[in-house]
Amino acid sequence: MAILVDVLSDNRNRTVAGIRNLFTRSGGSLGESNSVGWMFNRTGLIRVNPGSQDPEELALQAIELGADDVQMEGGGVEVYVAPDRLEALRHALEEAKIVVESAEVTMLPSNTVEVDAKNAPAVVRLLEALEEHDDVREVHCNAVLPDDVLAEV
Repeated sequence: MAILVDVLSDNRNRTVAGIRNLFTRSGGSLGESNSVGWMFNRTGLIRVNPGSQDPEELALQAIELGADDVQMEGGGVEVYVAPDRLEALRHALEEAKIVVESAEVTMLPSNTVEVDAKNAPAVVRLLEALEEHDDVREVHCNAVLPDDVLAEV
């Protein structure tokens, strides 16, 4: 499993020590800078709410407007685009009267790893601890956690 942590700090030593401590307490280890960066792709992500529209029709419309890929997730639609075209596509979707819930540049894993129900709570605790760290801006992970474990947490 790979975790990519984006930090912004005025004290590198303090931040590295704090992040390393979180990984060590969870049974993991902190790699060197960019040691897992190759496992993630920088991508623009736009989440849209289909509302009363058919999600499949909305997906086709997003592709016609320039989306690279579209996926249906939990009643919503996720639209993927190159980061440099994110704002143009967001604007085009809004002009087409499609409700944009969020638009961001994110890091998507190029491959995922299934985490079993036994180890999933520890992974969730680590991810939450990393996200709560003062110097952490974003946390990206390639783990796929079981739905029943996520419901419990």
